[in-house]
Amino acid sequence: MVVATRDRRDRLFETLPQHRAPIILVDNASTDGSPEAIGAAFPDIGVVRLDRNAGAAARNEGVRRATTPYVAFADDDSFWTEGSLARAAELFDAHPRLGLLTGQVLIGPSSRPDPISAAQAAAPLAAPRGAPGPSVLGFLSCAVVVRREAFLDAGGFEPRLFVYGEEALLAMDMTAAGWWLCYEPSLTVRHFPLPAGRDRSARDRIEARNRLLTALLRRPPTVVARNLASTVRQSPVAVWDVARALPWALRHRRRLPPAVEASLLRLEHPPPATPHLPG
Repeated sequence: MVVATRDRRDRLFETLPQHRAPIILVDNASTDGSPEAIGAAFPDIGVVRLDRNAGAAARNEGVRRATTPYVAFADDDSFWTEGSLARAAELFDAHPRLGLLTGQVLIGPSSRPDPISAAQAAAPLAAPRGAPGPSVLGFLSCAVVVRREAFLDAGGFEPRLFVYGEEALLAMDMTAAGWWLCYEPSLTVRHFPLPAGRDRSARDRIEARNRLLTALLRRPPTVVARNLASTVRQSPVAVWDVARALPWALRHRRRLPPAVEASLLRLEHPPPATPHLPG
């Protein structure tokens, strides 16, 4: 289990005791004394202290240090329910091409289902023959288990994307490499996000930047153009962020296989629902 954190010491004291797997805690250069406090209170947890905030890519370091063939991710405000990780290991053992499993996410004390779980269950993608569940081309980082080999071969999370929407590029690259990415509702994550209060405009800017950068890195020009137009509408300043990163993005541009691009288009433009006619 890899848990990435930054300046969330109090939340870690709530969630870490809920985990039922060995933990590698990767600390993103916290300033609140998290590494020292967690190391003292939970001596069995391996604490990795980064000297800078690496964002989502902090998880890469945790996976590199893991010694198990499968690695689960959790955030400092989430944990997997009992039995979920054992079931995930069974599915990975049974399906050698399975690279990633994502599960159902329940939010807050009321266990409200996250809408992304329903979307994943109903995604209009053709699952490979023999796959353990519906195929997905996106996920929440706090709700996945990965095959360590597949994750590392795909390069893990791209450091340039930092946070917010970093999952999309990894999902594309793992799928392009031939790995199965599947949703399995019997795997359950409890998620306790903090109440609203963060800078929403900053998050919108980063999300818009990452969507456009991801399109530049992997998608055809028509899709890039659509993303550019939507970014201009949503967050014009994000366009300047992308412009500064453009030389890097073009150097690392690699088009997806046609089948993966077709699946992405199916998600973005799903076929209309067939009306139910009385018999």
